Amino acid sequence: MNIKFSESPVPRYLQLSELMRQRIVRGDWPEGHKLPSLEQLLAEFGVARVTVRQAVDVLAREGLVSRQQGRGTFVTNRPKSNRWIKVVTTLEALANVYRDTNPTIVNIDEASRPPPILPEEGVAAAQYVFMRRVHSRGGQPYCIINIYLDEELFRQQPERFRNETVIPLLASMNKVADAHQALTIGTADMEVAQLLNLSINAPVAEVRRIFKDAQGKIIYLAEVTYRGDSVRVEMDLMP
Repeated sequence: MNIKFSESPVPRYLQLSELMRQRIVRGDWPEGHKLPSLEQLLAEFGVARVTVRQAVDVLAREGLVSRQQGRGTFVTNRPKSNRWIKVVTTLEALANVYRDTNPTIVNIDEASRPPPILPEEGVAAAQYVFMRRVHSRGGQPYCIINIYLDEELFRQQPERFRNETVIPLLASMNKVADAHQALTIGTADMEVAQLLNLSINAPVAEVRRIFKDAQGKIIYLAEVTYRGDSVRVEMDLMP
């Protein structure tokens, strides 16, 4: 049965290259594995020959596969797995994650903008400062964050909020009385792929965080998009 590709502006060869990349990541195609023949790939994916060749070219440029004259195409490397961001369940642990990683921060937008708050999520502050930034570690961008911060809090330490990770700073101010976050799995669109050095449709982890003060006012709302290959989820299960 043919794989059904999404009808999107993303070129089909990029969708196919991501599907093949994930087979390498999962170990379905381990190092040294010979890729199926062109005819087998055509039969499985139901695409044109040029689409398969372009998808393999993408993987070859990334150093994941290598064509060997007269023998076929072989897996030569796996994408680096750098799952160092742990999904934690307390504010203190979350603050420590950001404090310990000490990321390089690039602010790409700052404005006054209301956050996308749902009625059941809480009471909005009078005004918010919006910051859009990219966090990097070792020269590798790993997340994009849209931050909506209560302007009253922001004005207390504007330079620190602009140049430091916000969560440890908020935690040190003892302003957070309630914190909640939700994680979902998505795929990188064109802008996210460009900012995080990913291929289009690569898996990403999307986190929405809301912090409230003692009066129930939302003082911080963040929409975070992480590279999928940087996140690890660990949970203790009760016997």
